[in-house]
Amino acid sequence: MSDMPDVLIRARANADMARITEIYTHHVLHGASSWELTPPDEAEMTKRAHALEDGGYPYLVAEIDGRVVGYAYAGAYRPRPAYRNTVENSIYIDDAVRRGGIGRKLLEALIKVCTDLGFRQMIAIVGDAENRQSIDFHEKMGFTHVGHVKNIGYKFDRWMDQIIMQMPLGPGADTPPDRE
Repeated sequence: MSDMPDVLIRARANADMARITEIYTHHVLHGASSWELTPPDEAEMTKRAHALEDGGYPYLVAEIDGRVVGYAYAGAYRPRPAYRNTVENSIYIDDAVRRGGIGRKLLEALIKVCTDLGFRQMIAIVGDAENRQSIDFHEKMGFTHVGHVKNIGYKFDRWMDQIIMQMPLGPGADTPPDRE
């Protein structure tokens, strides 16, 4: 996009948490990307961010003109040790700038960082099978559809399905992992 303002992708800082909480609150209250029903407060969001970072996972923000307009992070796909080479991504963008390429920039950076850290697979859990925008976005980014779990979430007075998508990182499953 030629008229896109300069977007800075950088590591999250504690000073970003008010904006991150504001963005996430909107998604909890108005979207099906998050299946939380009550938005967590800034203290809880900060606790979650620190837990991810302390676990060795990246947490990035997108900034335009000094204002955080989106964020993305990777975390453990599942807690058992055999899953240690696989991460799950999460991306949230301020509604005012959605569909402007910021999600792409964030996910590209997140994929690179996770690959550099030695992770081998990235999973995208798309809450709500009706969210074609997220499904199409992940497909364009190289994810493939690997699962469809029906009627497992209830929000906004309806049952929702979940779509599971996957993307290999680096050598993927072609060789044993370097990470122990």
